[in-house]
Amino acid sequence: MFHKEGFQIILITFVLVAAISIGAEYAFTNLYIQKGTQVVAIGILVLVLQFFRNPKRDTPIDDTLLYAPVDGKVVVIEEVFEKEFFKEKKLQVSIFMSPLNVHVTRYCMSGKIVFSKYHPGKYLVAWHPKSSEENERTTVVLENQTFGAILYRQIAGALARRIVNYAEKDTDVVQGTDAGFIKFGSRVDLFLPLGTPLKVNLHQHVKGGIDVIASV
Repeated sequence: MFHKEGFQIILITFVLVAAISIGAEYAFTNLYIQKGTQVVAIGILVLVLQFFRNPKRDTPIDDTLLYAPVDGKVVVIEEVFEKEFFKEKKLQVSIFMSPLNVHVTRYCMSGKIVFSKYHPGKYLVAWHPKSSEENERTTVVLENQTFGAILYRQIAGALARRIVNYAEKDTDVVQGTDAGFIKFGSRVDLFLPLGTPLKVNLHQHVKGGIDVIASV
């Protein structure tokens, strides 16, 4: 299964790869160059297909659990001052997604969207310390009775050129469902209340909608 945000790119890539593969038959008399060109073209198609894959995830609905919003590696766990919405100290958990990860963003908990804002910006590498403030990004605040208000931020990376955010203010959302997509390499920051009991460690690899970030 592939994410709907990738349908157009997959179609264009497929047409280009088909054209290159057929054209190589006529453009090159050397068999090695001919086949090499075709293998490279098919390899690009495979990379695009794997990037836009959208595996089905059956997320058990549980208000006491906070699931990972994306697939990737936990690269930051620290207390920071969140200055856009809360304007106070929060516990930040950041997950870095390589181009090989599934890039679907999922709601980490059920609740109501109380804030959703898009910020245009730069395309620094996603692990850069200033990427969360200077890169293209979206900020979403989700609230429920168990965890209170939590903020997650989709951040574009050096390769990413489009963030898709489905969260609309004043709507109710369900844990584990599709919250958006980030194309080609990125990061997601979570900002949680101080003292939230975490269930992940630094450098741990997590799967969105499967692995638990925190519980109460």
